[in-house]
Amino acid sequence: MAGVNGDRKGKKDDNGIGTAIDFMLSNAKLVLGVGGAAMLGIATLAVKRMYDRAISAPTSPTKMEQTGKRSCEEPAWMGSSPRVLNQDMKSTVSRSLQSLPTSSHAFEPGSGATQSDLLRARMRLSLQERLWEFYQNNVDIPAEEQAMARRAALDICAELRVFLHAKLPDMPLREMYLSGSLYDDLQVVTADHAQLMVPLILEKNLWSSIPGEDTIMNVPGFWLVRRENLEYFPRNSSYWDRCMVGGYLSPKSVLEVFDKLVAGSINWPAIGSVLDYIIRPVVPSETLTLEVQYETDRKLYVDFLPLLVMEDGTSLIAKPHRLAAERHENLWRQSFRVAETARLRALDQEDGGCRCACLKVGKAVCKLNPALQRLNASQLTNAILLLSEKEGDWTQEALADRFLQLLRALVGHLEAGRLPCALSPKVNLFCELTEQEVDELGYTLYCALSDPEGLLRTALAQPITSLTTSSLHSNVALKCQPLFMCAMVTSSQNEVNGKTNICMESSSLLKHMVS
Repeated sequence: MAGVNGDRKGKKDDNGIGTAIDFMLSNAKLVLGVGGAAMLGIATLAVKRMYDRAISAPTSPTKMEQTGKRSCEEPAWMGSSPRVLNQDMKSTVSRSLQSLPTSSHAFEPGSGATQSDLLRARMRLSLQERLWEFYQNNVDIPAEEQAMARRAALDICAELRVFLHAKLPDMPLREMYLSGSLYDDLQVVTADHAQLMVPLILEKNLWSSIPGEDTIMNVPGFWLVRRENLEYFPRNSSYWDRCMVGGYLSPKSVLEVFDKLVAGSINWPAIGSVLDYIIRPVVPSETLTLEVQYETDRKLYVDFLPLLVMEDGTSLIAKPHRLAAERHENLWRQSFRVAETARLRALDQEDGGCRCACLKVGKAVCKLNPALQRLNASQLTNAILLLSEKEGDWTQEALADRFLQLLRALVGHLEAGRLPCALSPKVNLFCELTEQEVDELGYTLYCALSDPEGLLRTALAQPITSLTTSSLHSNVALKCQPLFMCAMVTSSQNEVNGKTNICMESSSLLKHMVS
C-alpha cells in the first residue's frame, strides 16, 4: 500500500480519492477475507485507471505518444472513452467529421437555410417535371377518344329519349341531357364515364323541399321533398305520388320506376346490334348504370340520374346516402358539381392558374391508386377551392408546390374528419366515409408527403381499366395497413435487463406534420 501511496503523491489533482481507496482496501481484508479483498481490489484498480485516464492532462508525454499513433484524420478523444469503439464506428465518425464545412462562411447566419432552400428547389423542380410528364402522358385524354365516347353517350341518350316518350308519354319530364367531367374537359386517364340527367317536373303547389339539417336526421347536403296540400289535392293528383313514401318523394322509388323501364323493358341487345355496341345494365349499382362497349378495348359507363331543380335553383339528384341508404331512403342528394366546376374555371381564367391541371392530376392519381379510389372528384375540387382562398400563386410553374399543398390539406381534413364544401360550409364531404376508409386514405396520403413521386410510380404501375360503380364498392377492402386516426402503432423491443417500448400514435404524427 505504501507503493501505491508513493505513486499517487506526484498527482496534483488527486483530491484525496487515492487515500480513501487505500483505506477501503486495507480494511476489506478484515471484513471480506482474502478472496473478497482480492476481487474488490481488482475492481477498484479498474475504476482508478478509468478515472486516471479521464483526468490526465492532454499534454502528458505518454498521452501524446499514444495519440500520435492514431491516424491524423481521427479525433483525439477516440479511444479515451471507457466505451470501446470498433473500427467501423471510428471510420464512420471520421468520415462525418471530414464532411463538416471547413470554410468560416459556412457558419454564418443564413448559410444553412440557403443550402436547404437549394435542395428543396431541386426537389420541387424534379417533381414539377414529373407531374407535367405524368399529365401529358397519362392524365390527358386524346381528343379523338373523347369524341368517340361522347358520340356513344349521345346515341344511348337518343335511344332512351325515344323509348321513354313512346312508352310513357304522360311522364312529366324535361329534356334529358348529358353531363359530367367528360363534357367539362376534366375527365382523366380514359373517357369512360358520363351522366345522363333526367329532370323531373314537379307541381310547385304540391311539393316542397326541406334541407336535411332542418330534419331530425340532421344531414346537411341532403334534402327531403315533401308532399303538400293533401287535403285539397289528394293522392294521385300528381304523377309522382306513386313514388311517395311516408309523405315524401322517395328517390329510391323513382329509381325503381326507371330501372324497370331501362333495365327490364328495353331490348338492349337489339339496340346494341343496330348501333354496333354491346350494352348491358350494371348490377348491382348505387344508381341505374349502363355499360356500353363501343370499341373492342373501350367501355363507357352511363349513369341514369333523375334530377330535381327546385325554385331557388337547388339541384337534387337521386343518388342515395352511401352509408345509410336504408335509414335515409327518402333523402335526395344536393349536387354542387356545376357550380364547383364553374368557380374553378373562373379562378383559372382570372390568373391563368393550374387549378384544373392540379385537379386532373389528383383525380388520375386517385383513380389509378387502389388505396385512394374513395376520394372523389367533388372532394378534390373542394379541397382545391378551399386552398385557393389561402394561396394566391397558382401559376403553371407552381404546380408541384400546389400539389404538395393539396396532399397536406387532404391529410389535415382527414385527421379532422371533416372537409367542408366550399359553396356550403355546413356540408361535410367526408360524412360518407367509414372510419376504416379515413384511416386508409390518411395513411396513404401521409406516406406520400415524404415521397410524392411514389404516388405517380404507383399510378403508372396500375393497369388502366375502367371502373364500374360496383368495382368501386369492391375496392373498400384496401391493401395497406392503415393506422391513422384511432389506431395506435406499437413496436416493443424487450431486452434481458430492460424494456424499450416505442409507442407512436398516428394522429400525433399527423398533427406534427400538419403544423
